[in-house]
Amino acid sequence: MKDIKRVFLIVLDSVGAGEAPDAERFGDVGAHTLRSIWQTGKLKIDNLCRLGIGNIDGLSFLGTTDSPEACVARMREASMGKDTTVGHWEIAGHISSTPLPTFPEGFPESILDKIRRISGRELLCNKPYSGTAVIADYGKDAFEKKALIVYTSADSVLQIAAHTDAVPLDELYRICEKLREELDGPEEGVGRIIARPFVGENGAFKRTADRRDYSLKPPVRLLPEAVKEMGLESISVGKISDIFAEIGFTQVNRTHSNREGMDIAEKYIDGDFLGLCFINLVDFDMLWGHRRDALGYAEGLCEFDTWLGRVLPRLREDDLLIITADHGCDPRFIKTTDHTREYTPFLAYSKKIAPQNFGTRDSFADIGATVASLLDVAFACDGEPIEFNFLK
Repeated sequence: MKDIKRVFLIVLDSVGAGEAPDAERFGDVGAHTLRSIWQTGKLKIDNLCRLGIGNIDGLSFLGTTDSPEACVARMREASMGKDTTVGHWEIAGHISSTPLPTFPEGFPESILDKIRRISGRELLCNKPYSGTAVIADYGKDAFEKKALIVYTSADSVLQIAAHTDAVPLDELYRICEKLREELDGPEEGVGRIIARPFVGENGAFKRTADRRDYSLKPPVRLLPEAVKEMGLESISVGKISDIFAEIGFTQVNRTHSNREGMDIAEKYIDGDFLGLCFINLVDFDMLWGHRRDALGYAEGLCEFDTWLGRVLPRLREDDLLIITADHGCDPRFIKTTDHTREYTPFLAYSKKIAPQNFGTRDSFADIGATVASLLDVAFACDGEPIEFNFLK
């Protein structure tokens, strides 16, 4: 082992740090998730600021500090995509040079026929749609016909919504699992199949917290698998294990909210293990980014900051805490309700590491390379490790 024995890698899902240089290619010129949250006037993130988030390139409006407590950087995504899957894969060491398939006109009959055969149910919608709007528009028919609502977004996702009184949750999961087994290859290999259960009555349908993601299998060996193969703990909190198709984890903790994810992460901080605890906090994206709720986003980030202030003093001498994101989802961006192509923030805090600003890095994959290097894990990947200065 080197000086670091435990890494807590927290992904603030969709907390982007401003439009990327290739934002025009993705239709996202002008997007800036953190700026939109800050413009609510409700953002109070003293702990992130003392770590140095405002010292990151392009984030000085958050407030800079002359004595940051963490290493900071701005991360540029190199993969051809702006979705959860390719973002997390890149964080874990792999740059996706080929974009995953998207379906802006809806899914072809070849895919729809597979869903019908697996489910034996009628299908509704088959369009790009907002997740809350789609159940408002199609929920009544779905309930009465015991049908499935099939929809997508600008990302490589196939989402299946069903009322739990018409299609039991276990059945919805089984349909998605079976479909995942059949959808692969360059034309049908959608990045994620997402089960989207909902409840309620017409006019008041509401999605539940029992969402489940079924990801395409990673094309290469990624960081969690490399950590596990070294005999270390590779712990998933939130939807992390789903994103990696459950490959490479020794412990899996699915969650229903940011708060639950932070509570579980806190238990691991106070517990005993050697290795990686990989955490995704999805509410930023799911509840506030896509729903264009800038105020809710700000309140959620404030809640995370309060939690951060509580756990930072409890980190051990040989712990490293990394905070980053996988893409943007600007809640005030008027062009789309989908993800936005943005830089992401990077903060790395350890009592053993001297604070330093590493400017702008060319790939999220540097994070995976850095974690592997610090844990002495043999891992060839697409990134370059960040060379921290350890305190004597």
